[in-house]
Amino acid sequence: MMASVLMLVGSGQVMAVQYTITDLGTLGGDGSAAKGINSSGQVVGFSNITGDSESHAFLYDGTTMNDLGTLGGNTSAAYSINDSGQVTGYGHTVADAWHAFLYDGTTMKDLGTLGGSGSVAYSINNSGQVAGYSFTTGDSAYHAFLHDGTAMNDLGTLGGDWPYSSAKGINDSGQVAGSTYFGGYRAFLYDGTTMNNLGTLGGGDSYATGINNSGQVIGESSRTMGAHYTSNHAFLYDGTTMNDLGTLGGVGSAAFGINDGGQVVGRSFITGDSAYHAFLYDGGNMIDLNALLPTGSGWVLREAEGINDLGQIVGTGFINGHERAFLMTPVPEPATLLLLGLGGLMMRKRKA
Repeated sequence: MMASVLMLVGSGQVMAVQYTITDLGTLGGDGSAAKGINSSGQVVGFSNITGDSESHAFLYDGTTMNDLGTLGGNTSAAYSINDSGQVTGYGHTVADAWHAFLYDGTTMKDLGTLGGSGSVAYSINNSGQVAGYSFTTGDSAYHAFLHDGTAMNDLGTLGGDWPYSSAKGINDSGQVAGSTYFGGYRAFLYDGTTMNNLGTLGGGDSYATGINNSGQVIGESSRTMGAHYTSNHAFLYDGTTMNDLGTLGGVGSAAFGINDGGQVVGRSFITGDSAYHAFLYDGGNMIDLNALLPTGSGWVLREAEGINDLGQIVGTGFINGHERAFLMTPVPEPATLLLLGLGGLMMRKRKA
């Protein structure tokens, strides 16, 4: 299935970008959700298994949705995959605890905890470092962690009166983005030694959900004190400033994925606030991904969770009423390729 959108490229040139959209299917049940994608287009997430009583982490390899199993219990979910195909998420153990895992292509390894009963891994970089959160000893708090391949290291908090923090993203430099409680929840950027408070868009709370290799951080933040979380706006932190990405016309939005080109994906309430739709933010514009679908496609795209440097987008939508993981892949139209080729030919003629 193809859809197209006009986008601006260098020197104000307008280029038509087509997308294919793929239903990634399920592991036998009636629902699935995609959470992460790597540079090769491998996708991870979770899906209901046959009978719909449980869900398992999956790895989609381009043709097949593969069940990654669990840590011995009934359920699991995958949230991130690096370019080597290593996957992170959480799985239930035989004792029915939930622990962060690292899947290396053959085995799901239990990463343990910071002394408490449970942990979750949300992100992995190309060095195999893993970020997430874990309950600490006694389960009286949970802290963001960075697992370096050997041990789970506690990143602590900003020192607020509630001892809570969680890491959601990590880049190849080992910078970690997440949230901690500090008189309200605050997005943070951990630079290897220090947890830095990124502030808010004017309200009392902010939450970081991802980071790219340029150190740009995404997430959502309230804009006024006392505002309900549904009115938060997606943000992009550029190293100095938290920028409001706006909405698709509704009251709120949230960003979940960013690539190294600074393209951002997430979800936003639409005009009238009757529903939220998946969006792509690029070049200062927030685009409703549903607007790129042809009439009668059967799809309603609810949220976009990840985008790689090729511009491939993954997330969750409904196809003919069934919840499904999706993969959108940009493909330049033949006419565009012809125009670009003619442009190159004209340049060579001028040089001659």
